[in-house]
Amino acid sequence: SEANDLALQLAQRYTQHEDIVVLENAYHGHLNSLIDISPYKFKKLRPQKDWVHVVPIPDTYRGKYREDHPDPSSAYASEVKTVIDEIEKKNRKVAAFFAESLPSVAGQIIPPAGYFQKVAEHIRNAGGLFVADEIQVGFGRVGKHFWAFQLQGEDFVPDIVTMGKPIGNGHPLACVATTKEIAGAFAATGVEYFNTFGGSPVSCAIGLAVLEVIEKEDLRGNATRVGTYMMNLLNEQKSKHPIIGDVRGVGLFIGVELVKDRQQRTPATEEAEYVVARLKKEFIVISSDGPDGNVLKIKPPMCFNMEDAQFIVEKVDSVFTEMEMNKMCTT
Repeated sequence: SEANDLALQLAQRYTQHEDIVVLENAYHGHLNSLIDISPYKFKKLRPQKDWVHVVPIPDTYRGKYREDHPDPSSAYASEVKTVIDEIEKKNRKVAAFFAESLPSVAGQIIPPAGYFQKVAEHIRNAGGLFVADEIQVGFGRVGKHFWAFQLQGEDFVPDIVTMGKPIGNGHPLACVATTKEIAGAFAATGVEYFNTFGGSPVSCAIGLAVLEVIEKEDLRGNATRVGTYMMNLLNEQKSKHPIIGDVRGVGLFIGVELVKDRQQRTPATEEAEYVVARLKKEFIVISSDGPDGNVLKIKPPMCFNMEDAQFIVEKVDSVFTEMEMNKMCTT
């Protein structure tokens, strides 16, 4: 939360603009400033601020533009351009576009490749910055890259990157990376950024140790190998259980969307809640998320292995089979 709050301050100070564009169902932290830019939170708590603007999430399974669209990345990016035009018509200016590199609480979403580049072009042309929130998905979780925003292509670089949880492996540690120019504009205000715990040598030592383990134990490679294996197992379950509408993910960031029927894609919210509760009895802790609460969110520790993946999928299979048998008996 402190990392994203600082990113918000950096963007608004550097651009001298106020308005922020965010994705549907986004979550960026629990501070007041971040609840304001987190539809996931503010929709339940208070009215949307006039300087906050929400655009459709680039979800190609359930969103506005789906897998059958010829160019979903351009279509979703054009929605951002439309919002920017509306902002400027009101004589307002965009400070930044905030996005999790892989939206998590929104339902384990994998944005189509090229989306961030197109959005960044629109945002930067309007004088704003692109902020990539890597707090849940950074530090190799996606496997093939260290940062999830790199999935969009090596030609994409955000203006600000925020990092958190993974860097400390449980220890409270966060980081904000940006350009010298943006940081300099913030420093030039004369209002120093101070944090009681910032720069603690203990925290720094822990962060360095985590980075060392990620490299020495090849946790990125492990995320790719185990994540691919688990996705394959889950897709096998999809062919067996009609309740599984979609299996998506990369590395050890996986979502399983449950539906009542595949044609209509009706969210199976109650069923997802049951699966989560039932797996807990098997000593497996996962959660459900997404706007309809029907996406099983699988983000295991980076040391997760093949046997762990197989164990979980076997239990998931058992729970789905149990649910189907109970439904048959009821019918």
